Amino acid sequence: MKVAVVKESAPGERRVALVPEGVPRLTGAGLDVLVERGAGEGAWFPDSVYSDAGASVLATADLYESADVILTVTRPDTVKLRAGQVVIGMLSPLIEPEYAASLAARGVTAVSLDGLPRTLSRAQSMDALTSQANVAGYKAVLVAAAAYGRFFPLLITAAGTARPCKLLVLGTGVAGLQAIGTARRLGAQVSGYDVRPASKGEVESLGATFVELTSVSGGAGEGGYARELTQEEREAQQAELSSHIARHDVVITTAQVPGRRPPLLVTEDAVKEMSAGSVLVDMGSSALGGNVFGDVTGENVVTGGGVTIIGATNLPATVPTAASNAYSRNISALLLHMVSDGALRVDLEDEIQAGVIVAHDGTVVHPAVAKLLGD
Repeated sequence: MKVAVVKESAPGERRVALVPEGVPRLTGAGLDVLVERGAGEGAWFPDSVYSDAGASVLATADLYESADVILTVTRPDTVKLRAGQVVIGMLSPLIEPEYAASLAARGVTAVSLDGLPRTLSRAQSMDALTSQANVAGYKAVLVAAAAYGRFFPLLITAAGTARPCKLLVLGTGVAGLQAIGTARRLGAQVSGYDVRPASKGEVESLGATFVELTSVSGGAGEGGYARELTQEEREAQQAELSSHIARHDVVITTAQVPGRRPPLLVTEDAVKEMSAGSVLVDMGSSALGGNVFGDVTGENVVTGGGVTIIGATNLPATVPTAASNAYSRNISALLLHMVSDGALRVDLEDEIQAGVIVAHDGTVVHPAVAKLLGD
């Protein structure tokens, strides 16, 4: 079976689905690894290193023609695909179900790591959402520090004393906890908030202060995510959060609901109450909306009050080597889970495969995606 690693075509995407270190793991399982010319350049993995690792480096047309399985980070161009091929990547089918439908129409089996059952212990090595969220949380703090006009740590110098930055992280899942840890290492005075009560211990274990609200309780949902709040709960949450937000210099928001519009955590009034020079990094920023009022996806906006709002999208692509290394291990683990005797075996009775397989045999088979298309 020929497994191909393609060069990403999305604007600004510098990651690669498989790093050279991962090639022997696949060839050792009896798979032939093909790499599109220049696929790893954005993450500083030249073609020669892939060749040395045992992969065949091919031109684009030859690679797509030969491949049985295509490994990708983001969505590949469907025009290059043919019936019978398998695509494995972060396909975001809940956000763009039409893309899944187009793959099904071409007879392509679509496997999306977005749907991995994250609560299964045997799936942890395949959890790309977690690995990439770790990278994103780390980089969000560096982005904030670059935009903030003062120091993060307490500094006592001959020129005077600089107080530490007061930083608040809203949403303390994987990305949020990594942001808290990184901000603490930079010397900021850090607080964290999440609707899931169980997150308090995790926040405090990193040396940060947990913000407790009285307006919302019991926000834990399924699959390791926070549940979607009711309209009344959102309004009460926003009102109570505003007073906490105004007391901080930097706020990083991370809240997302898979396939849905991210919750608005920082309202227009909350932005107006922040001091000039404050920074908001919206990691929930997306085509569906964001966590911060006034967010513009992929851009930095400075309000009339001097508050910088950063619509942070695809932060892992800005740390391409580390992100690719982690993603490579995830996608390799999933691929090998689906391989038996050198061939890929689709088994929708397997709990992991049932979660990640979106399209097969010309049909969208994932219930949640099929429902969206039906709607």
